[in-house]
Amino acid sequence: MDIFHAIILGIIQGLTEFLPISSTAHLTVAGKLMGLIDPARPEDWTAFIAIIQLGTVSAVIIYFFRDVVGMLTHGWKDLRSPAAGAGRWSSQSRLAWKIIVGTIPVGVIGLLFKKIIEGAITKELSVIGSSMIGLALLLWWAERVGKRTRTEDQTTWKDALIIGFAQAMALIPGSSRSGTTITAGLFLGLTRETAARFSFLLSIPAVIASGLFELYSARHHFGAIGLVPVTISTIVSGVVGYATISFLLKYLKTHTTYVFILYRLVLGIALWWMFLNWSA
Repeated sequence: MDIFHAIILGIIQGLTEFLPISSTAHLTVAGKLMGLIDPARPEDWTAFIAIIQLGTVSAVIIYFFRDVVGMLTHGWKDLRSPAAGAGRWSSQSRLAWKIIVGTIPVGVIGLLFKKIIEGAITKELSVIGSSMIGLALLLWWAERVGKRTRTEDQTTWKDALIIGFAQAMALIPGSSRSGTTITAGLFLGLTRETAARFSFLLSIPAVIASGLFELYSARHHFGAIGLVPVTISTIVSGVVGYATISFLLKYLKTHTTYVFILYRLVLGIALWWMFLNWSA
């Protein structure tokens, strides 16, 4: 992988991590087109994707820095207070614990199915194309039936767990972490902006844990990936990711997700066409 490829992949990661169109799908397709994915070592590509996500999760932390600090300080304060109970926690403390609860499913499922996730089957265009189309249809349904009346303060522990399981479904390439969680949020009656915001905050612990784990695991893969390209991709993804977060939150205040639904359908069909023609 050269510097040019690293920059392009960083831009793709930053743009697609937060839009509900699947960063893994776009990175994998780009990697295949650039000839960067070794079929004999698919775990190298999985490690690369997980590591450069540290750039986009840094963008989340910076963008929501006050919220993150507030959740940590208020959560620690309420936890240490002998008079504090769940009913008397601050809203920031409750949000912090909801994020922790919502992170449990992806952690458990990710560990249980680690070998499958890192395997060659998750790099197949047919799998990615099917996920793109399937999530597009679910998101369309959520747009149709979701009431979109509930805000962040009105979310419950049950909501957090359901959205957490939705995040775990994003382990299927092509599903999209933001796509699955925003879809779940809309089904639960959250406003589009609230669903996106909760989705971004929920990604922080899962992506940090995954990225750091893969960073350690991939220390033997850097010969194939390249330390400099990985670093460049991570930095670029963080810068572009910050701009994408700002755009999407403003966009969802006044717009639907239909443009992303249409894009997913078109890309999903294109990927199936590519799969059928390349394997013929």
